[in-house]
Amino acid sequence: MKTLRILILGATSAMAEATARLYAVEGAAIALAGRDPTRLATIAADLSARGARATSILARDLAEMEGIEAAFDGVVADLGGIDHVLLFYGVLGDQAEAERDLSEARKILDIDFTSAALWSLAAAKHLEAQGSGALVVVGSVAGDRGRQSNYVYGAAKAGLGVLVQGIAHRFALKRRKSLHAVLVKPGFVDTPMTDGLKKGGALWATPEQVAAIIRKAAAGSGPIVYAPWFWRFILLIIRLVPAPIFHKTRL
Repeated sequence: MKTLRILILGATSAMAEATARLYAVEGAAIALAGRDPTRLATIAADLSARGARATSILARDLAEMEGIEAAFDGVVADLGGIDHVLLFYGVLGDQAEAERDLSEARKILDIDFTSAALWSLAAAKHLEAQGSGALVVVGSVAGDRGRQSNYVYGAAKAGLGVLVQGIAHRFALKRRKSLHAVLVKPGFVDTPMTDGLKKGGALWATPEQVAAIIRKAAAGSGPIVYAPWFWRFILLIIRLVPAPIFHKTRL
């Protein structure tokens, strides 16, 4: 059985770690990328104990936009090729602060859109050249409609979503079933990133629930997957609400 070779960008996030564990039990070779080398080493040891064939670490600030292509190529060389690239990282940011201070807005946009887009394009270039592989980018339902509570974050995720849809279209024209790109849109997920929100209720998912959806998406679904599935219909309703009514809400 072929050993899958995986690169996880933003590997210290709760959803990324839960997804990496699914690959580990399959015996995959996994490269973990993120800022915290100590935390990455801890996750790598856990994945090895769970069955990962090999693990490696790329310790760097993924929002740093210099040298992305060289770093990506280095990981591919270390793994001996690559099958799945999964992008998880991002920041929720502070909407109110972003409205007062453009540097906060720029930080959110740079991390959640610009750098993520460059990593996605580097991955797409390599996967297209080899003629196979999956690019899975974790976006957000926040990108489906601008809301006063988080529209800077939502704008970045919307832009990233369009970029991934374009890559999916580009791949589809190659007519290779083994080559695809997927945008996964989680709703509320109980992670440290959402600690500032009131949690609980039927709309909240665990990182493990979303990880299972992401792993399935990497195997061949897409180009847009809501996680869990019911967010597709919730966001459809939200998008269809007329602006005069929508603007009376505080969403």
